[in-house]
Amino acid sequence: MKNLLLIGDSIRMGYDKSVRKTLEGRVNVIFPQDNCRFAAYLLRKFHEYLKDIKGEEIDVIHWNAGLWDCLRLFEEDPHTPIEVYEYYIERVCIRIKKICPNARVIFATSTKVLSEEMNKDFKRYNEEIEKYNEVAVNIVKKYGFKVNDLYALSATLPKEAHSDAVHYYTTLGTEALTNQVLSSVLPELGIDEKIEYREDMYTDEPVGI
Repeated sequence: MKNLLLIGDSIRMGYDKSVRKTLEGRVNVIFPQDNCRFAAYLLRKFHEYLKDIKGEEIDVIHWNAGLWDCLRLFEEDPHTPIEVYEYYIERVCIRIKKICPNARVIFATSTKVLSEEMNKDFKRYNEEIEKYNEVAVNIVKKYGFKVNDLYALSATLPKEAHSDAVHYYTTLGTEALTNQVLSSVLPELGIDEKIEYREDMYTDEPVGI
C-alpha cells in the first residue's frame, strides 16, 4: 500500500480526514494532529511528523504553508515578511527532498478568506495571499513540485462553503477541497479510476487559524 503524507495548516485539517476516509483500504494516508502553522514552523517540525514512518517510504506529499505567514496581527506587518517567506519555502523544499527523496510532491496554494468578516486585530487580505502564493509557486516549481491551486478553487465557492472567515469546515467546503486534493494526488499515486467521495468532516473549531 502506498503512503500519502498531508502536511499543512488548518485548511489541510479541513480535508485530511475525508481524504483518508475516501482512500481507506487503498492508500495509507498520514497527517499530523498538529496544525503546521507557518513555513518556518513546518520546516522545524517536518522530520518529527515522520517519526512513525521512514521518509524513504513516502510516495506522495501534498503540503501547504502561507496563511499564517501573511497574517497581520494588531494592524502590523505580516507575521512573515514575504522575502522571509520565500526563504523558508525554499528551505522546506530542500528539507522535503532530503528526507523524502522518493516522494512525488504537490504544493497547495493558500485559500481565499472573507477579509471583511475579520477583526482588524486579526486580519488577512486576499491580495496578499495571492502574492504569497505566487512567490511559493515560483519556488516549488524550481524543485519539480506540482501545484494544486486551492486558491482558485476556493474563489469559486459560495460564502455558504465557509464555516468562518478562513475555514471551509462545511459539507460543501469539505467535499470541494477533498475532491480537488484527490484529483491532484491520485495520478501521483498511480490510481486512474474514479473513487467515490466519503466524508469525514471536522465538527470542532480548528486549533489555531
